[in-house]
Amino acid sequence: MTPAPVIIAIDGRSGAGKTTLAIELAARLRNHHKVALFHLEDIYPGWNGLAAGIERYISTVLTPLSHGERATWTSWDWEKHYDGDTRVTLPAEIVIIEGVGAAAAGARPLLSAVIWADSPDDVRRTRALDRDGGTYEPFWDQWAAQEDAWLAGDDVPGHADIRVLNQADGAAPADVLQLLTYLPSLAPALVPELSARRGLRLRAERLDCRPDAAELFAGLYGGSLNAVWLDSSNASSTPPVGQSPAAGRGRFSILADDDGVFGQTVTHRSGESQIAAGCATARVPGPFFRWLDTVWGRRAVRTPEGYPCDFALGWLGCLGYELKRETGGSDVAAATPDAALIFAGRAVVLDHAEGAAWLLALEAPDTDGWLEAARSTVLAAAATAEAPSAAQQNGATADQAGGSTAVVRPPVFSSRDSEPEYKDKIVAAQHEIGDGNSYEVCLTTMLSARVPAAEAAPWSTYLALRRRNPAPFASYLRFGGLAVASTSPERFLKIASDGGMRAEPIKGTRRRASDPVLDAQLRRDLETSLKDRAENIMIVDLLRNDLSHFAEPGSVTVSRLCAIESYATVHQMVSTIDAKLLPGSPRAEAVAACFPAGSMTGAPKISTMAILDRLEQGPRGLYSGAIGYFSLNGATDLAVAIRTLVIDTGSADVDGSGDGDGGGPVAELTLGIGGAITSDSVPDEEYDEIRVKAYGVLSTLGADFPEG
Repeated sequence: MTPAPVIIAIDGRSGAGKTTLAIELAARLRNHHKVALFHLEDIYPGWNGLAAGIERYISTVLTPLSHGERATWTSWDWEKHYDGDTRVTLPAEIVIIEGVGAAAAGARPLLSAVIWADSPDDVRRTRALDRDGGTYEPFWDQWAAQEDAWLAGDDVPGHADIRVLNQADGAAPADVLQLLTYLPSLAPALVPELSARRGLRLRAERLDCRPDAAELFAGLYGGSLNAVWLDSSNASSTPPVGQSPAAGRGRFSILADDDGVFGQTVTHRSGESQIAAGCATARVPGPFFRWLDTVWGRRAVRTPEGYPCDFALGWLGCLGYELKRETGGSDVAAATPDAALIFAGRAVVLDHAEGAAWLLALEAPDTDGWLEAARSTVLAAAATAEAPSAAQQNGATADQAGGSTAVVRPPVFSSRDSEPEYKDKIVAAQHEIGDGNSYEVCLTTMLSARVPAAEAAPWSTYLALRRRNPAPFASYLRFGGLAVASTSPERFLKIASDGGMRAEPIKGTRRRASDPVLDAQLRRDLETSLKDRAENIMIVDLLRNDLSHFAEPGSVTVSRLCAIESYATVHQMVSTIDAKLLPGSPRAEAVAACFPAGSMTGAPKISTMAILDRLEQGPRGLYSGAIGYFSLNGATDLAVAIRTLVIDTGSADVDGSGDGDGGGPVAELTLGIGGAITSDSVPDEEYDEIRVKAYGVLSTLGADFPEG
């Protein structure tokens, strides 16, 4: 008896392309494995034999193979309409079983993975009849009725590990194979395929030009369903007063989508990751950071010579605050994903310091074509930047298209907490501090508004935000109907490819004033505030501890303490903590050890998160999570998701009572805001602070802070 094989079932209705998918997938897997292939059509006892065929298959084929034993089974003679000869299927390292019923309920406990193939009904019928000629046509309806009856009580698609929309264009086998390597049950067997995923060749091309970044993103990815722009929108302006040049923020912008051979998208919700690659989608149960460890942290590419940025393609997107369930916090469900990332196999990186655009692409059959198209788009955007339009010469910019506000009508926001309720929560937080349960509680609330989806305009909203509130960690993310428009000034965590670690928490905020004298006074007030300094130092101590879990002993240092930085609408107090990652440490775990950002929880982190759950009484979603990248060279750079507007156009105004104009599609706009509460906090002052923090986004939208 041989060891039990890995058994993959490919199921789906007749004509879904299962046979072709199985044959081509087996051919690819045979590059590294011994593969056996079994077709259920050989065992069904006639045109009315779906149920009986499933029973035969499970008992005479699947059961012995799952134990590493040879399977002896009776075939069906379709010409004589009777049992045929006896056949034998030998176990192999990998066994692929395809056919209607391959993943039936009785079979699933014996299977390593289930693939469900989908195709439109008209395509399935045409495909099946073209394959089998007129033999099948008289029995199509009879067989389809059996499929309907079986699936009515057996939700095979819902139990599938991978679902594939098989368009018969040849893409399905490669997409499915790419996702099979993510399934924990298959990972030990697919080590060669995993190794190939890490042995990638990166091509890079430098163009000496300064393209208009907004036009470039629109030109490259305006039509992409999923795209990310990590936008150093203050790169062309004077660096914030007090910013250390060594901080290295604001130098690079990264633009990418999930198109191309390597393109993928992952969304994680409550312990399950859903990964899409081309026409296939996989469900992978388990914690997000455990999954991240399987796809990131090991050097998979070499950084091109002369290329100055630490991003060398990889995963980009956002992590939601509710991932705290994996790092010591409680399990809270949010309306938005707990994480949403794209894998970019090609991207454009803008180096604002050197005035260069870098085209990056993993070697693939479509690489040359993409490089040519991207090169043309970059040069066109550079020409636009060098020769501004008449509108720009009159004081406007391309970013201002549509006016100063990004929506047709200013949205009317409501708050999760009224002013008295928020102040009561401040007092409750201070009671927790007085009882010794926390030193500092970063209390937040949520503003929300509903507008007709047609008026939400996420893209023009972001352009207006970046113009009025430029920031080193600004970003625009689009995941289908979910858009994130952020003007964050705060770095959460950076891990360089060489292991250098850096966190730059912000604690302490004052508004900007148009009068220079008053503005300078506000800055000095923040600089000399003992309360704000105490808040900042508490978070510095917390982050020193977070970084130390995976840092070389003695490498954790504070290179800046309570420095003041000034942005378009606020002054901020910022500190910098540096460390060196211990060689061999799992980088995903190092990120998890610091998540969520201590500046958004308070200290001590775990007990304070529990206090926040009780006080806030609702999820934060993407707010106070993180936005950034996980690069193929092991680097990551993540910002704290603050000053961040989330626009979800996937809602529906079901009762017609909202802003959806009588039941039409609506967009949900949410903006999280908050501040650190200590024993010295004054509720009126803390409430004024959240109004200041909301001003930059609300004023851009032409909206007011909700009263009451």
